[in-house]
Amino acid sequence: MRVTELTETSRVVAGTSGRKAKVTALAECLRAAEPEEAATVVAYLSGELPQRQIGVGYAALRDLPPPAVEPSLTVPEVDAAFTEIGAVSGAGSVARRRELVAAVLGRATRPEQDFLVRLLAGELRQGALDGVMAEAIAAAAGVPAAAVRRAAMLRGALGPVATAALAEGAPGLDAFTLEVGRPIKPMLAAAAPSMDEAFAKLAPAGSGKEVAVEWKLDGIRAQVHVSGGEVRVFTRTLDDITVRLPEVAEAVRGLPVRDAVFDGELIALRPDGRPHPFQVTSARTATRTTRSAEPVPLSVFLFDVLHLDGADLLDAPGAERGAALAGVVPAELRMPRLVTGDAARAEEQFDEAVARGHEGVVVKSLDTPYTAGRRGAGWVKVKPRHTLDLVVLAVEWGHGRRRGLLSNLHLGARDPETGGFVMLGKTFKGLTDELLAWQTRRLRELAVREDSWTVHVRPELVVEIAFDGVQHSPRYPGGIALRFARVLRYRPDKSAAEADTIDTVRAVAPVLD
Repeated sequence: MRVTELTETSRVVAGTSGRKAKVTALAECLRAAEPEEAATVVAYLSGELPQRQIGVGYAALRDLPPPAVEPSLTVPEVDAAFTEIGAVSGAGSVARRRELVAAVLGRATRPEQDFLVRLLAGELRQGALDGVMAEAIAAAAGVPAAAVRRAAMLRGALGPVATAALAEGAPGLDAFTLEVGRPIKPMLAAAAPSMDEAFAKLAPAGSGKEVAVEWKLDGIRAQVHVSGGEVRVFTRTLDDITVRLPEVAEAVRGLPVRDAVFDGELIALRPDGRPHPFQVTSARTATRTTRSAEPVPLSVFLFDVLHLDGADLLDAPGAERGAALAGVVPAELRMPRLVTGDAARAEEQFDEAVARGHEGVVVKSLDTPYTAGRRGAGWVKVKPRHTLDLVVLAVEWGHGRRRGLLSNLHLGARDPETGGFVMLGKTFKGLTDELLAWQTRRLRELAVREDSWTVHVRPELVVEIAFDGVQHSPRYPGGIALRFARVLRYRPDKSAAEADTIDTVRAVAPVLD
């Protein structure tokens, strides 16, 4: 398959907001691909690289070579080139990567260059997420979408599933099973703004249903596999981090099981049981070594079991999995959990979690199976929402369907000491098409200088931002950054002088207390 076909598919997918139209376009492209190309095609159209990271940053993508006149570049050629680039190391590696990037982009037409640059930069936002891609694979192969989703859950990736589906159809998908030692995609939680809304979804008044209400920690999601005496620990992104966390493996190794797969959370706690800042936890999993002579240990909180001593439990209801977990895992290694049909009691569990410094709770149905990789209706997270009125300092041009629009906002809080502003991060989330169009017009009016990526503006426009917390960040002058920031609305009724201060940000940030 030629790259020009992916480029055209990407353009079509980015240009439509309809899910069905996206699925149709993606399916047509997949049908044209050879089975051995399918995994790479799926990755590229999902905005990902099969190699994950190849060491190419923005600097290597700024000065592009003259484009080719006619399309000739193929998907296997690009994949091979990216693999070669990723393998470069040692002295002179930066220059060598740039040479190889220029070589492959020099064979691409202008539209192909644009596609590949956005792919390498992680900016291929076109709406071809896992759910849409799974439906496209199903349509291309003529198999049920549910079978594709389940196979992707068990394999941990859509690419190999696409290869099997296109080559063998349904029998190829049936070959994917849960294997102890190979991680699967984790089940995700939808969100609700309040406990009442979470109960309305899972245990409506008068239904007589009960739910499990578990603490939600700001830690590292972990999948723990036990086989005989061997323990392996995987992250949410399915990376093996066992060697970095000997205390986790040791804690689980003593459980009375022969083979098992657990789902849970790892977190660094202070002596009083309150969490350390998230960076303390993440530092334990980010590298293979630590500069500290005594790294902060991570505590284990298991909340689900997917396989136990030869029996797969994925399709068992939540209540059965919870009972199986309690039967082999002591309370000190389990996530605090309350089973109730009373929203008021659930609210007390929520209040206790937040009071102890945690994010909130996850409300879980006792009836649903473990549906990995999807934000289904079975789990609903409830967290307190923080909001701030911040000032827009700059904005970056969008890509894909946001091309030609100012999208990614640079956000700042007032510094009462200097009279200036302290940048707290960026966000493009929460913006409707209407807001995008409006802010593009308004921010162009406020522009003071710009380059090919960013428009810097007069600090006058106030925007209300919701966020989940604040973390330490050496990237910004204030040393902190917002987590999961999203736009709620603009505040034309407020001047920049009325925006929240950096002191206010620190006061509402429990992660820094």
